[in-house]
This record gives sequence, C-alpha cells and structure tokens, in this order.
Amino acid sequence: MLVALIRDVSPSLQRCELTHRPRRPIDVALARRQHRRYERRLADLGCTIHRLPTGTEWPDSVFIEDTAMVLDELAIIARPGAESRRAETTAVAETLRAFRSLLYIEPPGTLDGGDVLRLGQTVYVGVSSRSNQAGFEQVRRVLTPYGYAVKAVEVSGCLHLKSAVTSVGENTLLVNRAWVDADAFGDVALIDVDPSEPFGGNALLVNETVIYPSGYPRTRRKLQAHGIRIQTVDVSELGKAEGGVTCCSLIFSVR
Repeated sequence: MLVALIRDVSPSLQRCELTHRPRRPIDVALARRQHRRYERRLADLGCTIHRLPTGTEWPDSVFIEDTAMVLDELAIIARPGAESRRAETTAVAETLRAFRSLLYIEPPGTLDGGDVLRLGQTVYVGVSSRSNQAGFEQVRRVLTPYGYAVKAVEVSGCLHLKSAVTSVGENTLLVNRAWVDADAFGDVALIDVDPSEPFGGNALLVNETVIYPSGYPRTRRKLQAHGIRIQTVDVSELGKAEGGVTCCSLIFSVR
C-alpha cells in the first residue's frame, strides 16, 4: 500500500520563500482547488491519503516533501535550507514515527527532500541553495550501511534537484541538462525537457503513471511518445511559489 502525506495550502502562501522565480500574486483559493485535484489524482492512482494539519503560520508547508525522505528501512527528517521552514518538520516526524524509525539531519547540515532522488539502491542528493555538502555527508553516512550508494549532484539555476530531474519510468529520467549534469546518473535512459519549457523536468511517478503539470504540453508529448502514461494536473498557482508535483506529497509504502 502507498501512503501519501499531504498538507493543504497555507493562507499565507503569498509569503513563500522564493529563490529563482519572481514574486507574483498567488490566488490562494485557486491554489487550494488545484491542490485538491492533485490529491484526487494521487487517490485515483492507489495512494491512501493522510492529511496533516494545515500549516497556517508556515507559507511553504504545502510542499511537504521537503521535510523528510522515507525509505523502506527508515525515515530521515530533513533540516530545510530555509530557516523559516524548519518548524514544519515536527508534525511530519510525529506522523512518520508510526511507520518508520527516525533519524535527523543535524547542524550544520541542511537538506530539503526535494533534493533527494532515489533510483533503486542509488540515492542522489542535490547540493543546492537549500541542501549543503554537510547534509549530503550525513545522508551518506546513514544509508551506506543499508546498502545504498549515495551520490552528490551539483544543482544550479533551479531550486532543487527534482526541479531539474525526476524519474518517469523504470531506469528512465526526465531531465533539464541546463541545471544538472546528466552524466551524473550513469547508464539510464534520458528524456530531455523541451527547451521552451525549462521548468518541465518535475514529474511524479506513481504506480507506473506519471502525474505531470498541464503547463508543459511540449514536454508532455515527448513523454507520451516514449510510451509513458500521463495524467495531467494544473499546479500553476503552486508553481508561482516554486512548487511542483513532487513536492506536494510525501509518498512511501506500507506493508
């Protein structure tokens, strides 16, 4: 069974942290409607939805993926690179405690879950404006005894590793090569985003179907040409807050 932890859109979303996008007005009511449709997509694809209380005082709390990384063996509670987001992890840790043993990223390490990409027994950690080398080293130290290979990947031009590259199928990645070195991922199939859609690299694979933003139709058609099953969702308002389809849920398996 797949569990998806989610949080509704905060009424303070307009005050979100921004690094690579200009601040524009966000329609919070529309963002909530988009988020509910996203939630229905997850449920339709077999996820059991577990809602955490809305983080009304935390503008970015809808982006729950950044608070933790969950593997079969354990969960690592993140230490977000933006100090304003660190209090978001408490409720997530309390929830995850029922499913996994917990470890924590400690200072001076920082880690956002959006910088973590797992492919089988390899875990890639983006070294970005939000996740630092010390955070990567802690993840590697924790996961190596479990048989994972943990590799650092430099990220530039975008917020997180998964802003630039995501899994869209078995051994297949969708990538924006301008923001990340595609050679870092070794012998995998690569599908490039359309050059006119640089933010189109963020896709969410759930049970062999990809949830994909409706705002990137050219890249969507490339994915479909490779035989990838797509369900689109409009996340345009969340995109104004540098959000995407991966960061609005924290998905893990429960036996």
